[in-house]
Amino acid sequence: METTAFSAETDIADLLVRCETQVLAVLPEEIRDQASCQSALHDGRAVAQIVAAYDQDPAVLSAVLLRPLLSASLVVSEQLVGRLPTDILDQAKALERLRSFELSAQALRGAEVSTPLPGNQAEGLRRMLLSLVTDPRLVLARIAEQLHTMRLARQAPESIQRHLAEQSTALYSPLANRLGLGALKWELEDLSFRYREPAEYRRIAASLNERRTAREAYIAAVCSRLDQELSAAGVTASVAGRPKHIYSIWRKMTAKKLAFEQVYDVRAVRILVTSVADCYAALGVVHGLWPYIAGEFDDYVATPKSNGYRSIHTAVHGPDERTLEVQIRTHDMHQSSELGVAAHWRYKEGSGRDVSYERKLETLRALLAPQPQADEPADFLSTVSKSLFAEKVYAFTPRGDVAELDAGSTPIDFAYDLHTNLGHRCRGARVNGRMVSLDYRLKNGDSVEIITAKQATPSRDWLVESLGFLATRSARSKVRTFFRREDGELNTAHGKEIYEREMAKLAHDEQISIPELLAELNQPNLEHLHLLLGEGEISVGQLNGALGRLLKRTHVPEPEPVAPVEIRDNTATGIQVMGIGDLLTTYARCCRPVPPEAISGYVTVGRGVTIHRSSCANLTRLKLKNPERIIPVDWGQAPDRLFYAEFTVHASDRRGLVRDVSALLADAKLSIERMNTVTDASGQTADMTISVQVHALDELERVLTRIAGLPDVLSVRRR
Repeated sequence: METTAFSAETDIADLLVRCETQVLAVLPEEIRDQASCQSALHDGRAVAQIVAAYDQDPAVLSAVLLRPLLSASLVVSEQLVGRLPTDILDQAKALERLRSFELSAQALRGAEVSTPLPGNQAEGLRRMLLSLVTDPRLVLARIAEQLHTMRLARQAPESIQRHLAEQSTALYSPLANRLGLGALKWELEDLSFRYREPAEYRRIAASLNERRTAREAYIAAVCSRLDQELSAAGVTASVAGRPKHIYSIWRKMTAKKLAFEQVYDVRAVRILVTSVADCYAALGVVHGLWPYIAGEFDDYVATPKSNGYRSIHTAVHGPDERTLEVQIRTHDMHQSSELGVAAHWRYKEGSGRDVSYERKLETLRALLAPQPQADEPADFLSTVSKSLFAEKVYAFTPRGDVAELDAGSTPIDFAYDLHTNLGHRCRGARVNGRMVSLDYRLKNGDSVEIITAKQATPSRDWLVESLGFLATRSARSKVRTFFRREDGELNTAHGKEIYEREMAKLAHDEQISIPELLAELNQPNLEHLHLLLGEGEISVGQLNGALGRLLKRTHVPEPEPVAPVEIRDNTATGIQVMGIGDLLTTYARCCRPVPPEAISGYVTVGRGVTIHRSSCANLTRLKLKNPERIIPVDWGQAPDRLFYAEFTVHASDRRGLVRDVSALLADAKLSIERMNTVTDASGQTADMTISVQVHALDELERVLTRIAGLPDVLSVRRR
């Protein structure tokens, strides 16, 4: 094992030397010996050493080495075009952009850099950082840069230490956790804890140091005893003391309200074996030597954690009755735990589920895992990273808060996301200090300042989809709600007319109790009923249905019923079958043909000839089954015939939708035979099925075109 480790370290060292030589070769001689260049190279080497433990891609390591030189303005990327591979230059520039993003985010937050970020803002910044990457491995490089900066800050002023600790706590430690970069996460947490809570850090460190010599001697004795017993049992294993991170100790003490002496894993060893069978053999040796502590045994080999983490954890009363934690795993499990993708971050952070976001993180973890597939295309990483967060855009407020919006969002969407009244008063916007039009498409990292008017007066043009002012459904809904309220008086007056007309027409007004009618329709007062009638939220059919139910309850004799119009008589009057009229013909209900569409006849058994559209799918199936029954037909010359047609309307759900569609059909002088509306509350959509009578196809098409032009109508389709 030691030989292998030495070989791996030697290989990484040689790789880093080659990468640095490649970068130095393109620098002018007069720059190489400058103190600033040596300092930048020192920083690059330190970061590259961290990255190389996870990713040995020469292009990534060279970009990491080059980035500090670009940041120090020792060289300009344009000077290196043609002298360094394009992928190295692109990644170095992208890494510099990620660094500037973090600085601008903090600058936007103002002077109070030590104030902790709210949880939702920290999460927004983390997602935003991930969305900005051009290569997922640059997230690893950016976390490594932060760790290097944290290490250097041990001699920095307290204000800078706390500032860096807040950055790491809010952004980089959670990202390292989620991406399975356990070693980076632990060190970032310890350093952040040291800078943020120096007194607590020193207290726990002192507790560890007080017993350090004795503890090290104790662990050495335990390891020696385990080596002997495992060898005697025929188990090939390496045993070593496992360091316990100070922040982890403090968090366990705080969460479980424990004293330092009650933290069982302060003394800990890890056993690495070659196979799963050896894991359980080693466990038998440990439990044979010392009694285990009840409730402190976890078998993540038989039942891995949800993120794939595998290991056996047990705590025992070791020599001298001192508590001791033992972890047992294979070398592969250890590699996955330390450098791989096992990061049970949702459990650790206690956050809720976001399935889409978790899938993206899984993809990023897979891309960062060691030993990527050799047959992946060269542009695979770039292609995947561009698509991971493509449906979201993240923008800053002037205070540094992050808004998460749908891709394609505009400054108006941004304003409504912050506050409804801000959206209503929006009149202009500055993005990154420059005035932009209100249909400007926001980009990741944009800083947006909304220019407002005193009065809340949104424009109706914002609802016109083709103008591109709004991209989010929530913003459109807020604008529609504003105009519904503004038009309330007109809608109330219109609804009152409908109410009085229906009451007079049905002669119900002297027989109906208004309070009972309001209770039947679940409305607080008559004025509100008028408003909903005017907006179309309560239809005339619903009103008449409520009136009918009330009349039945009071046993008031009903007027002589008028037979409802139903599509029962489906006789195809005037149709010519093979040139002969007056034969028994009916229209097919599956396609309901309308002249002058091409039609065909199908001879049925006992029902004459059924008339189909020639393009009807059912007719096609019938033709394949019984081709001899298909006969030619035409529309004939009978004038003033009416034909039933059915169509569906799919729209965003809103008040007044039914009213608008009904009014349009009434204006076209079409008789509505049937109308059914089904709403989807979760999707905020409505689906209407409407049957009408028309004279010809062009009349139907004109109506469908006009309905398609109504606000919020997504599609209109003839059935």
